[in-house]
Amino acid sequence: MDGVQKAAIFLMSLGEDVASEVMKHLSPKEVQNVGSAMSKVENVHKDEAEGVLLDFNKALNDQTALGVGSPEYVRKVLVKALGEDKAKSILDRISLGGGNNGLEQLKWLDGKTVAEMIRLEHPQIIALVLGFLEPDHAATVLSEMPDRVRHDIIMRIATLDGIQPTALEELDKIMEKHFEGKDQYKSSSVGGTQAAADILNFIDSSMESNIMDSIAEVDSELSEDISDLMFLFDDLMDVDDRGVQALLREISTDVLVLALKGADEGLKEKFLRNLSKRAAEMLQDDLETSGPVRVSEVETAQKDILAVAKRLADDGTIMLGGSGEEFI
Repeated sequence: MDGVQKAAIFLMSLGEDVASEVMKHLSPKEVQNVGSAMSKVENVHKDEAEGVLLDFNKALNDQTALGVGSPEYVRKVLVKALGEDKAKSILDRISLGGGNNGLEQLKWLDGKTVAEMIRLEHPQIIALVLGFLEPDHAATVLSEMPDRVRHDIIMRIATLDGIQPTALEELDKIMEKHFEGKDQYKSSSVGGTQAAADILNFIDSSMESNIMDSIAEVDSELSEDISDLMFLFDDLMDVDDRGVQALLREISTDVLVLALKGADEGLKEKFLRNLSKRAAEMLQDDLETSGPVRVSEVETAQKDILAVAKRLADDGTIMLGGSGEEFI
C-alpha cells in the first residue's frame, strides 16, 4: 500500500466523526486523494488494518512535542536554508493559506470548472490564477483552455516576477464575482519559469509539445529556459538509490509496469535493482508478459510517478536533479 491508501484505511478506522475532524485540516488535493482512496477500499484484511495502525503509532512515537512554530522562527529557518528571495516567496504563500478568499476556494474545484470561470478573463489574469494553483491542478485548467491561448498563458506565467498588493486586490475582486468573502491578501510571489515548467510537467505530452513549439516561435530563449527546468521521467536516473527506494514505496506495481514500458533499459535496471530479489523478478515477469499498451497510458503513468517524486522532493524525502536546477 502507498501512503494515501494507508491514510484512507487509517481514517476509516477512526469512525465518521473523528475522520471528518481530521480531514478539515487537509488541503484540497489531500482531501481529493484520500477521499478517492477511501471510496476504493473494500475487504481490508485484519492484518492489513492492524499494520496501518502500528505504522501510525510508530510514526507518532517518533515525533517530538517540541513547539518551534513561531513565525519569526520559521522565517529565520527558511532564510537560512533557502536564502532571502526563496524564503520570502514561501512565506508569502504560507500567509495566504488561512483565509477563505476566492483563490483559495478555487483549489477545491475541478480543472474544468475553474477553466469555465476564468476563460473569458484577460490572459494575464488567467496566468496569475494558475500561478496560485498547484501545478497538476493548473495543468488540468490549462488543458481546458482554447488551444490558441495556452502558449500565451504559459509565457505570461514564465515571465511573471511577483505581483504588487494593489494588483492582488484587483485579482481578489475579480474572484469575488464568483465567491463570497472579502478577505484581503498581503503580498505574493507567483509565476516564473519554474512555475511554467511545473505546470507543463503535468500536461499531456502532445499538448505540451504544441505549447512549447508556439513559445519557441515567439521567444526561443524563454522556451529553452522552461525546457531546462522541466523534470522528465528519464531524469529519475539521477535520483540516488535511497530516493528510488522511497519512491517505490509510494507507487503501485501496476503504475510502475505501465511507466517502465516506455523507459530505456538503464532506468528499468535502476528500478529493478532497488527492489527485493523476489519483487524484481515479479516486476520483470510483468514487463515481459504484459501486452501492448497505448502511448498515452504510458505517459499518464510516468506523469503520476513524477507527481509522487515531486511530492517526496517537497517533503525533503528525496532529491531531484537532472535536466534543471535542484528541487528544494
